[in-house]
Amino acid sequence: MPHIALVTLVVRDYDEARAFYTDALGFELVEDTDRGDGSRWVVVRPRGAHGTGMLLARAKDEEQEASVGAQTGGRVGFFLHTEDFAADHARMTAAGVRFLEEPRHEVYGSVAVFEDLYGNRWDLLQPA
Repeated sequence: MPHIALVTLVVRDYDEARAFYTDALGFELVEDTDRGDGSRWVVVRPRGAHGTGMLLARAKDEEQEASVGAQTGGRVGFFLHTEDFAADHARMTAAGVRFLEEPRHEVYGSVAVFEDLYGNRWDLLQPA
């Protein structure tokens, strides 16, 4: 088993999630396929990445809807590595991404926590 192929993120709406991840975060759209039953297979990943992607899965019922934005219980659940922290932080801020703190420069690298459009917490991180 060489790597995890996909991680599912439950979303409210395919199109708004796709737009946020591709426009605000700069991810690439890998696939957007209509499955014929009202659902879609929507996969995004950081531009240029060759590993794990994110399956944006629309909530099907009330239980799944309740988990949107809270899939990790309020903890940072996703870690987005960058090679140019300052440039990506500035680009994302200009695109309307909400950072919850000012950038920090820690022993392990430069980091700032941000929220996606549903409130899931992410680290933007440039490792030292």
